[in-house]
Amino acid sequence: MDPSIGGTAVQALIDTDLARFASGRPAEPSWWDESWAHLHEAGGGGVTTIALAGLDLALWDLAARRDSRGVIDLLGRRHDALPAYGSGVNLHYSLDELAAQATRWTAAGFDGVKVKVGKPDLAEDLERLMAVREVIGPDRALMVDANQRWDLDRAVRAVEAFEPVRIAWLEEPLRAEDLRGHAELRRRTGVRIALGENLHTVHRFAEYLDSGAVDVVQPNIVRVGGITPALRIAELAASSGAGAAFHLLPELSAQLAFALPQPTLVEVVEDAGFADLGALTEPSGVVIEHGVAKGGATRGLGLRFR
Repeated sequence: MDPSIGGTAVQALIDTDLARFASGRPAEPSWWDESWAHLHEAGGGGVTTIALAGLDLALWDLAARRDSRGVIDLLGRRHDALPAYGSGVNLHYSLDELAAQATRWTAAGFDGVKVKVGKPDLAEDLERLMAVREVIGPDRALMVDANQRWDLDRAVRAVEAFEPVRIAWLEEPLRAEDLRGHAELRRRTGVRIALGENLHTVHRFAEYLDSGAVDVVQPNIVRVGGITPALRIAELAASSGAGAAFHLLPELSAQLAFALPQPTLVEVVEDAGFADLGALTEPSGVVIEHGVAKGGATRGLGLRFR
């Protein structure tokens, strides 16, 4: 869960500021707002919220373990199973490799898949998406993720070019901070926009929802500061009529999804879960079978790292 950029800054915030602030406070996840306010001088989100996530996750884990149950049951389980979709870091894949991955996703039972786009030539992006559509058939959802690679004009052209493959959503077409651009893209094209993995506070999510710039919010539980703010963001999305689909980390994000009132998609990035990376000493309890996420930890979060 460590960030690839800023990890030493996160550790320094924990060691020099957050640990001192937390010392002597109740060992329960009830004072997130005070801790966020304490770190706010260093920034409202980013390294500050990532640092807060470590503490918040630990406190939720402890609260559930004290009660001898899983975090899902502490929060209140609403779902026993949720649909998962296949995802991958695949922009560098050859056409054959991409088609083979799509074949694995369909064999695994996923009813939706997500493909990276952003090649220099839009025609190549379309060729790759058409190959995936041919593999997965006409009925599975095909999401595309541009990872902030385009400007507005390029994104408009891409939406028009991708019409033959019927994309379910366009994810992060522009820089995450470009609120006006996303709202304008949605106005011009009507495309369903998904974003949020690079937004860090409930306030930013509220701005995007209020501006009509997003259809599916994708908070990363670590980047937004842990379970406490992630639940608030999901509640905000539901009240705004938007969808929610947590970003990455199915062993963690599925457990929060099980506790939300609204059905929530679970992202399964090929070979990128904690278990796939060999990071856990024991299974988390979350199981992905036949395209469905089930289970969950019986004590705490069920995440014990090597």
